Amino acid sequence: MKVIVGSRESKLAVIQSEMVIDAIRKYDSSIDVSLLTMKTTGDMILDKTLDQIGGKGLFVKELDKALLEKRADLTVHSLKDMPMEVCGELPLIAFSRREDPRDVLILREGLSALPKHPVLGSASKRRTLQLQKLFPDADIRPIRGNVQTRLRKLDEGQYDAIVLAYAGVKRLALEHRVSRIFTTEEILPAACQGILAVQARAGYEAAFLADFADEESRLVALAERSFVKTLDGGCSSPVAAYAVISGEEISIRGYYVDEADRQYIDEIKGNKWEGEALGRQLALAMKGGRHE
Repeated sequence: MKVIVGSRESKLAVIQSEMVIDAIRKYDSSIDVSLLTMKTTGDMILDKTLDQIGGKGLFVKELDKALLEKRADLTVHSLKDMPMEVCGELPLIAFSRREDPRDVLILREGLSALPKHPVLGSASKRRTLQLQKLFPDADIRPIRGNVQTRLRKLDEGQYDAIVLAYAGVKRLALEHRVSRIFTTEEILPAACQGILAVQARAGYEAAFLADFADEESRLVALAERSFVKTLDGGCSSPVAAYAVISGEEISIRGYYVDEADRQYIDEIKGNKWEGEALGRQLALAMKGGRHE
């Protein structure tokens, strides 16, 4: 059996795809697995924010095309970068065990602490608005590019510090650069941060992903995506959700910013199998005007 795994060509994307490949080989070493990398539109346009160029779909368009044309059998994504609407022909068929979902602060090389009035790099309005509460004297500026590109911009002196997802930093073995790990109360993560998703053509048999797929991640992912989707939150929309399962209960914290930049945070709990409905319920309640 031959399986071709499609991936963005960044170092992090390749590492994440290799995690899937390793899981397939561990399940059945006779499967011939290969990697197909490609540059996506979102990787090529770095001088504009994502909301200016079309949102999250720009990171998956080329990968979707490779699946539909059967040049790839599977594609691997950071689930937080996936559009909320997924083509029915290309369902998400497996979700990884969640890596640490928190955000982290990385200082410019040579700095041991933030200076007064620091310049901080943030890739999303979600992070920016929450950072403004933590660092009211900071000048927060947009930053684009993969992790290595952002670190280069940081160390060149364009910023005093940047904020990244801890999951990607850990997968790249860059923990030594982290100076602060934000709690989920300080900065609520992007929906599905830390979870990888595997996509395939509808009907594609992928029993070899049995050991990779994580049921708890699937349940929290569906709950978080349901919350964001109900609020019509795109890539740069200031919306966040974080769900945790304890026994049979799921708790979902949601973050929502209205058109007047008023920030709302609320939580809902219920049966873990009802996460999608709970996510919708929380979103509708918050949209109705319950302020933080």
